Amino acid sequence: MKSRQDLRLIKILLLIFNISACADVYEWQDKDGNKHFSDRVHDNSKKIDLNPGYSYYKVEQVYDGDTVKLSDGRKIRLLDINTPEVKHRNQDAEAGGEIAKQWLTNKLKDQKVRLMTDVEQTDKYKRTLAYLITENKENINVQLVELGLAAVNIYPPNLLYVDELVAAGNRAQQAKRGIWQQAQYTVIPVDQLGNDGHSGWTRLKGKVSNIRSSRKFVYLDFSDVFQARIEKQWLSLFPEINSYRGRTIEVRGWLNKNRGGWSMLIRHPSAIHGISD
Repeated sequence: MKSRQDLRLIKILLLIFNISACADVYEWQDKDGNKHFSDRVHDNSKKIDLNPGYSYYKVEQVYDGDTVKLSDGRKIRLLDINTPEVKHRNQDAEAGGEIAKQWLTNKLKDQKVRLMTDVEQTDKYKRTLAYLITENKENINVQLVELGLAAVNIYPPNLLYVDELVAAGNRAQQAKRGIWQQAQYTVIPVDQLGNDGHSGWTRLKGKVSNIRSSRKFVYLDFSDVFQARIEKQWLSLFPEINSYRGRTIEVRGWLNKNRGGWSMLIRHPSAIHGISD
């Protein structure tokens, strides 16, 4: 029977291999009788039969490109990405929404997925927040971004796959795949932002004329009618904030009415692009 220390080591290995999706763990003893664990074969080592600690589920329903329902009834919101809206209730369809939904439907047909969760487990709608991983170890969230079917939308503190998502998003945009070839997602100069703003996920570009601070936010002022705001609790994720002053940048997100103008919440530096003098 394995000791408590052995079990603790195995649990640590389980966590590591669960995240990295490696396959095998091996155990062996040295000449002094000390036990060792590794993902590589050693002399006289034996493979440990590890329970991965997760289950696979069938996707029962695809609501849109980033929301599904599992066979156990849970509604899953795919973490750190955003796909265009499909038509529902009073919401008009956005360009690329049905394409993303259809791709996800076809991709998950006759497949099972497991959930990789992050720091936050649920959202305000009580949906489970997760990355979907197929039995072939494909990260569906990353694939949607890679194909240009979704935009990166990082929500700190959920940063488990931030590097993979940002890299996939850059490749998709450079290759002009999916939404990146749609006129609806071209960047809008800040001085062309009208009184009606812009519906849905938006790209705006302009020069940061001023940077100011309140108790909760740091504001990047672009004009009298538009500002981007960053929560102070996430400032450590960003470059030196004053480095944006006087620079032309692109910001990505959703517009909110703000004192006769418009504001956009920037949660992560991946929502800031095209920095130039």
